Amino acid sequence: MAAERPAGEQTGSAGRSPGESAAPEERLPGKSAAPEERLPGESAAPEERLPGESAAPEERLPGKSAAPEAGLLAEWLAPKAAALESRGLTRRLRARPSSEVLIDLASNDYLGLARDPRVVEAAVAAVREWGASATASRLVTGTTTLHAELESELALYAGQESGLVFSSGYLANLGAVTALGGPGTLLVSDEHVHASIVDACRLSRSRVEVVPHNDLEAITKALAERKEPHAVVLVESVYSVLGDAAPLDALSAVAIEHGAVLLVDEAHGLGVTGNGHGSVHAAGLAGQDHVIVTMTLSKSLASQGGVVLGPSVLREHLVNRARPFIFDTGLNPAACAAALAALRVLADDPSRPDAIHATAARLASVCGVDPSAGAVVSVPMPGPREAVQAAELCLENGVRVGSFRPPSVPDGISRLRLTAHAGLSPEDLDHACKVITTAIQEVS
Repeated sequence: MAAERPAGEQTGSAGRSPGESAAPEERLPGKSAAPEERLPGESAAPEERLPGESAAPEERLPGKSAAPEAGLLAEWLAPKAAALESRGLTRRLRARPSSEVLIDLASNDYLGLARDPRVVEAAVAAVREWGASATASRLVTGTTTLHAELESELALYAGQESGLVFSSGYLANLGAVTALGGPGTLLVSDEHVHASIVDACRLSRSRVEVVPHNDLEAITKALAERKEPHAVVLVESVYSVLGDAAPLDALSAVAIEHGAVLLVDEAHGLGVTGNGHGSVHAAGLAGQDHVIVTMTLSKSLASQGGVVLGPSVLREHLVNRARPFIFDTGLNPAACAAALAALRVLADDPSRPDAIHATAARLASVCGVDPSAGAVVSVPMPGPREAVQAAELCLENGVRVGSFRPPSVPDGISRLRLTAHAGLSPEDLDHACKVITTAIQEVS
């Protein structure tokens, strides 16, 4: 029987470039293969063997196998890699040393707390007390008192009744959406939502309506014409690529009118908008029984993990229905403790979000783009290669910036990604602005 595909999901064929042939034996540059040296006029002779002795295989070091020909995976994946390379879209990992000294405008450490001594020491103390692992899923032995404290304080800070911590923000979205999804639920998703929500929709078994970005009319139409008894509207409070905000007040009103739930991903809102409490809190929607909030702990809270916030009845449902929660090892104690310490720093110092917005406004101004609602400032570039080249030029001059390229950009436009941090000094910001504008001019 054919595998079931979620309603609304389409299939497509990926483009391929001609396959690569096997590479010749590696030689020094400019050196050609030479035949075995023989005296003039001497012909090649077979190796001398005793009568009846067969030819022996080529001598190899113990344990060394013969070089295989191009295998199944190479034949399958090489054309895909070549297609990405031809379009300037290949991604490569770059390991950074701990001693690296650069002005950081690329990481998601919005509040500058990743190396804060209070956060680091909290993580170290948790490892000493609890060990390196949660040791099992949350429903077995993976829930510690640290998890309970973190969930309670996150809910209190965001103005929500309860919270449930997952081992990543990706899994928090995956867990919430799939636990609410199914044939009786319509999912109405903004076309700019994060990949974690896109994947959650694919796994939900729900019918999915993807609507144009921030299009209230399209959302209203999808909700009004649905046949399903339940519906969830999926948005982000602040969209990371364009840096614009969702109209939460209007979205909430539409959801109420049509008996739908509004799920808001606050990955870029926590610690940044609403004096740090997030956009849902700022809109007066915190604690509403039709509103669900998801957050990551890996940006403003300088740790790892994710959380789903909302009514206690939702928490109980997720504990029993969310597969990414049930079947995953709990968030490790060090990450719990670090996030909890960062949250307490944020609560005690509400000036940090203001510093993020001031830095973001300066970056946007010198780059000639609109101000961002969050910490990320996006600068359109002519193409993916130019975006990467500009980022490399910045790195050469002591400033690390990111770059957006397809498929990470919903509109197909490559961009420089500049992340404002609360701890950036005026001198570092001045230097960064000069380096970035020079790099943009050089490649454009």
